[in-house]
Amino acid sequence: MISTAERPTDVTVKSDNPVKVSVASMIGTAVESYDFFIYGTAAAAYFGTAFFAAENAFIGVLASFATLAIGFLFRPLGGYLAGHYGDRLGRKTILIAALSIMGVATFLIGVLPTYAAIGVAAPIMLIVLRAVQGIGYGAEWGGAVLMAVEHAPIARRGFFGSVPQIGIPAGLLLANGTFLLSAAIFEGDWVWRVPFLLSVVMVAIGLWIRLGIKESPDFEKMKAAGEIHKRPAIEVLKRDWRSVLRIIALRLAETGGYYITVSFTLSYVVLANITETQYVLYGTIIGSALGLVSHLLYGALSDRIGRKRVFLIGSIFTIVFAFPMFMLINTGAVVMVIVAVAISLLFSHDPIFAVEASWFSELFDRNVRSSGISLGYNGASIVAGLLPFLATALYGWIGWVGPALIFMSLGVISTAAALITRETAPIKTGQLG
Repeated sequence: MISTAERPTDVTVKSDNPVKVSVASMIGTAVESYDFFIYGTAAAAYFGTAFFAAENAFIGVLASFATLAIGFLFRPLGGYLAGHYGDRLGRKTILIAALSIMGVATFLIGVLPTYAAIGVAAPIMLIVLRAVQGIGYGAEWGGAVLMAVEHAPIARRGFFGSVPQIGIPAGLLLANGTFLLSAAIFEGDWVWRVPFLLSVVMVAIGLWIRLGIKESPDFEKMKAAGEIHKRPAIEVLKRDWRSVLRIIALRLAETGGYYITVSFTLSYVVLANITETQYVLYGTIIGSALGLVSHLLYGALSDRIGRKRVFLIGSIFTIVFAFPMFMLINTGAVVMVIVAVAISLLFSHDPIFAVEASWFSELFDRNVRSSGISLGYNGASIVAGLLPFLATALYGWIGWVGPALIFMSLGVISTAAALITRETAPIKTGQLG
């Protein structure tokens, strides 16, 4: 259940500037997202031959997408650890740890020998590092959004909660932009190695910024009030497991649709001999650039009309746009491919993702909030990580209709979940008087 008012036992805790905190959270999330997303691009375009020595392009893509999925499978572990320690040690502590773990794993992938150099040991080490990436990324989101939401004024939690969410399109923008630049400058393995190696600089900047912000006021209050649970993750699963399951269902259209749009289509346009991957990247870059603004607009709108209504804009659009998206891509026209990808991100992904920070946070009491949102958020990743692989397999069986049906089904599930999840926006629940 939600708890927004201060309890009688609350002590006065001075909040940090909400703009400063939300921007710091966003920058760190952008770095984490960059590290995680460059793997998706590399898996779709390079890792099939570099690490699996696959002569058949279709088999190579399947193998590399399988390693992509491993990162998602380990995200719930990262979410569990981050939720547990975020509710026990603080949100800021988790932010620092998550960024450090991700940075080390990403850099090591950049220096990893290929299959041609060391044989089967190469994909094994790649899988291990991808699992570590998954843990780091799974630990990131909950702490980042809680720092922004819990420092924000109650009437503007939707807006400030959407600021860290821009870190996702910003990270994707950086990742794809870096790959395009790297491909124009370098050749061979250096095309994919350089983006991984550059992450060390971004991680250093992100750590420096995050060290300069204060701990969440809600965490400080619950610590002073003696509300910290010994096992908060277990507690939230006992008490609020329905909310955790709802979050998993709510996220499917956003996260699953996202990876079909930005990862599967990269390989699809090549396997179907439609066009070059760079045009999908252009669409992704344009959609991500627009997302830097759209997330803030959707977040602010949720403070005025409610989280649920904004969410439904995205989930219903996912249902409606599934087949048109692939039909536009299938034309092979450069403009249509770019427009299809950009529109999918702008109207399917962004309205949903913008409100997740505030809506999910408001579903839980503050002493289990980190655990609740982290478990739900990352639980959906188990499904999302398998979708590029599943979409590729279905394409091989029944053509583009298979991936389109997956995209549509995700929208149906999330729309149904939204309709049975309560509204929490203060303006809709009477908390603003």
